[in-house]
Amino acid sequence: MTSVPFVRRARARRLPPDEPLIPQRGRAGRGAYWLYLVPGLVLLTAVIIIPLAWNVYLSFTTWRGIKPPVWVGLANWTRLLGDEKFWTSFGNSIWMIVAMVVLPTIIGLVLAALLFDVIGRKFGGRLASFLRATYYLPQILPVAIAGIVIGWVLRPQDGALNSLLEAVGLGGLTHDWLGSPDTALWAIMAVLVWVQIGYPVVVFMAALQRVDPELYEAAELDGANWFQRFRAITVSIIRPEIYVVALTCTIAALKVFGPVYVLTRGGPGTATIVPSYYSYSQFFQAQQVGYGATIATALTIVIAIVAVLFIRAQNASERKERAGL
Repeated sequence: MTSVPFVRRARARRLPPDEPLIPQRGRAGRGAYWLYLVPGLVLLTAVIIIPLAWNVYLSFTTWRGIKPPVWVGLANWTRLLGDEKFWTSFGNSIWMIVAMVVLPTIIGLVLAALLFDVIGRKFGGRLASFLRATYYLPQILPVAIAGIVIGWVLRPQDGALNSLLEAVGLGGLTHDWLGSPDTALWAIMAVLVWVQIGYPVVVFMAALQRVDPELYEAAELDGANWFQRFRAITVSIIRPEIYVVALTCTIAALKVFGPVYVLTRGGPGTATIVPSYYSYSQFFQAQQVGYGATIATALTIVIAIVAVLFIRAQNASERKERAGL
């Protein structure tokens, strides 16, 4: 009943057919929506854009933090290309990727599939949720606390690991795990796997909630074993989440700092040094701010390239999957 007068008034105004019948104050209010973006833009500029631009500028200068920076052009970058310590730290980052991306993603994927497809179906969702939270606990521990605990476990004299080895008659295997160049990097990697494994488990478990349980039941009735169900159903359906976990964990591995700082300070020697800690040491210990900024800028470039490659690989995979359908 109320729509007829409205249509008549619209015809009387001879409005074009495609002109929306929107009150004028609504149109004027559209510009106000952009005001909600101003706080985020201000924070983005103050926290990210300005510090990044300043860091890039410092990479072309020499500065000890007191007098004004002195422009030196590409001198820092030339030094970086020939710095063996930087390349050693970059090589250690590859091992950090193994410890924080490859192993946690594979183990987390298997654990999430077991919790969802086996534990959840046979023992109920509460037990699966409890185990998922248990795996995630190391993620919520502060880095300093985790470092203190791991340092106590790996102490050479009275550490828990060496004491356990002696208690079971394997005293010959006791070792200075963090103080020896042969084992320090492996010890850091073990700690990172322990800390990181809960993140992919939680993400993959959340992704599996959209999987229809009848798919597993139908595959099981067709004679598919657990691994076949895991490969054909689990991996194929949550592939987008696998890309997200791999990308975020790779970025975290490239800029890992806390565990190295707390446990080894990059030592012994350069056995566990990583680019972020090397940049920190140049900034605050050697007071070579320009060179530290160069290391940080190079690391930023590497992270940006890795992110672009991951996104392109994900887009190509999605296009291939849609074409196959």
